[in-house]
Amino acid sequence: MSNTSTFLWKGKTAKGETLSGEYEAVDKNAVGSYLRKRRITITSIKKKPKDINIGFLQKKGVGVKDLSVFTRQLATMVNAGLPLVQCLDVLGRQLEKPHFKEVVLQVTADVEGGSTLAEALEKHPKVFSDLYVNMIAAGEAGGILDVILGRLAVFLEKADALQRKVKGAMTYPVIVLTVAGGACIFMLMFVIPVFAKMFSDFGGTLPAPTRIVMGLSNFIRAYWWAIGGGSAAVTFLFKRYRATDRGRYMTDKLSMKIPILGNVILKSAVARFTRTLGTLIGSGVPILQGLDITSRTAGNKVIQEAIGATAKSISQGDTIASPLKESGVFPPMVVQMIGIGEQTGALDEMLSKIADFYDDEVDSAVESLTAAIEPIMIVLMGGMVGSMLVAMYLPMFKMSSVVG
Repeated sequence: MSNTSTFLWKGKTAKGETLSGEYEAVDKNAVGSYLRKRRITITSIKKKPKDINIGFLQKKGVGVKDLSVFTRQLATMVNAGLPLVQCLDVLGRQLEKPHFKEVVLQVTADVEGGSTLAEALEKHPKVFSDLYVNMIAAGEAGGILDVILGRLAVFLEKADALQRKVKGAMTYPVIVLTVAGGACIFMLMFVIPVFAKMFSDFGGTLPAPTRIVMGLSNFIRAYWWAIGGGSAAVTFLFKRYRATDRGRYMTDKLSMKIPILGNVILKSAVARFTRTLGTLIGSGVPILQGLDITSRTAGNKVIQEAIGATAKSISQGDTIASPLKESGVFPPMVVQMIGIGEQTGALDEMLSKIADFYDDEVDSAVESLTAAIEPIMIVLMGGMVGSMLVAMYLPMFKMSSVVG
């Protein structure tokens, strides 16, 4: 059997769409033959350089960004009129993440074997969510797979952008607090003891702030193992508690009440809910099924329970707006706009408008959070480190009287 190599190719479809990918073949002629059969005009073919395989650095997970890029490329190729199996094969071969590549190639084989795309995707729930699979199923049933893939791509791109905004808002205060805490612990463990020894040689009564800082330093140095163990135990117990339904509900509820930060969390949850439900309904997924999927992908237990109550109410003949209002979680504007959407028969469009509005609101909330946190963090960090320095320098102002 001949040895094959991986080739990088670029080309254009009959509609002028630019495509690129990878293909394993014996030589360039085989790649050219493969592309011409698929009505792709070749612009370049070259051998792929060999990768340095560092297994422990490779990430196995498939992120929202990876999935959104894959979906956008698949939507473009399907819209260009290329056969589905060919599209999946081309995209699967060009993926860099080994796990994602393996999954897509398995999906390709299943579709080639007669499965629908939704059935093939459903076998990989860790990569393709219920939302993804149900939307694809609706697209295949309605003969509008390219349109649904486009909507999915937009949804995933906006979900990724929202996720990055919220993570960015959380990251800044965590980094600042970590640096401040690390600096304080370093000073208490290694710097303060030097001053303590120097003061003890002079005798006399030290100022109260100095005695407090020195006592704290002695305590940390003597019981660092207990502090570390206690912190680990508290973290473990918190995770165990949050893993329960009640624990997750309570922590999610408290997180939405945190000043400034809670505003970001609530608005991002509303944006995610409305974007997901609007995309599903607009793709032809029945509303009860859409609410069930949305509740499971809400990412917030409080929102999830509110959506669950809404689904139950709708099954009994009620509207969506009424139970959402009773939950007390959603802002009045959201409830009113959803009610208008139901009355006019344009619920999916109204939900998308709400999601766009709250995406902008998250931007504003993140900016407000950053603007408020920066001076607070600076004062907090300066206060923690500065108070210890002042406590250590106070005795020096009285040194002459102590020596005398």
